[in-house]
Amino acid sequence: MTRVRPPLVASLGDPAGIGPEMLIKAWTARGPERLAPFAVVGSLSLMQAIADNVPLASVRAVDRLEQAADVFADALPVIDIGSLAYTPGAPSREGAKIALASLERATGLARDGEASALVTGPIAKAELQDVGFAHPGQTEFVAEACGIAPQDAVMMLAGPSLKVVPMTVHVSLASVPGLLTRDLIVSRIRIAAKALARDFALPEARVAVAGLNPHAGEQGRMGREEIEIIAPAVEVLRAGGLDVVGPLAGDTMFHAAARANYDLAVCMYHDQALIPIKALDFDRGVNVTLGLPIIRTSPDHGTAFSLAGTGRADAGPTIAALRMAAECAERRAEQAA
Repeated sequence: MTRVRPPLVASLGDPAGIGPEMLIKAWTARGPERLAPFAVVGSLSLMQAIADNVPLASVRAVDRLEQAADVFADALPVIDIGSLAYTPGAPSREGAKIALASLERATGLARDGEASALVTGPIAKAELQDVGFAHPGQTEFVAEACGIAPQDAVMMLAGPSLKVVPMTVHVSLASVPGLLTRDLIVSRIRIAAKALARDFALPEARVAVAGLNPHAGEQGRMGREEIEIIAPAVEVLRAGGLDVVGPLAGDTMFHAAARANYDLAVCMYHDQALIPIKALDFDRGVNVTLGLPIIRTSPDHGTAFSLAGTGRADAGPTIAALRMAAECAERRAEQAA
């Protein structure tokens, strides 16, 4: 088992989604999956109701995160923040309040050094906004809580086959060209390279940068963003000593032979990055926030309300997020020693 101290902390996510059940299933697989100790900030009554329907599952309340390691072998430690009935697949205002309180408490524990890393469960943004959540997503919330500007928190999707960073995320495709700038690309790749060195043992990461247009613009015949924005950004990065190539044609970047030539693929928009990683690592992909003083990971899936309570949801992404968080924390601890 990976030895990480202090324990990891996980936020609940939306209580009506699959997040809580996935955390319980991950705990039941702690031995064969060699998971480091973790605790969940959430509702003990809800977690108990779920555990009653999961074979071999057990939960136990803890008052402080430091107690989690002693409890973890026998039960999933839960820092109880309020009673809540279990209504799978039916998001509610009360559930959203618990989800927000869980995220706030868990983030604070990681920020204050009481947890070695933060793993966030999937949320329903619309429900959270109804109870005062004013951020586009959890990434921006965690960044602000850590004193980091949202634009300096970089989303990376990572799996066994591929790591990708999209330059733009939840925006319309039509708005992407206007959002891309040389400075944006340079800043985010520098943040990513620093994080890959610190948390992923890649001190000289090889970065491949995709073009925006088909065939990387084909020398301006299909668009000039590659010539005017992306190539100049690559030159700045290379002049600064980073191993960066591009812009490359997005349709030939992701086959096995091409992937062997880089450690990170940087893409210009959401689907250019997420389609290949979900095709390759659908059940093992992890959302990692780079550029934070803390380690934050999340399973790369949503609340899946339609699967909640059915027992059919796969805990693989949650296990992968917990394992990656622990591995990154271990690397940081080794560097600090």
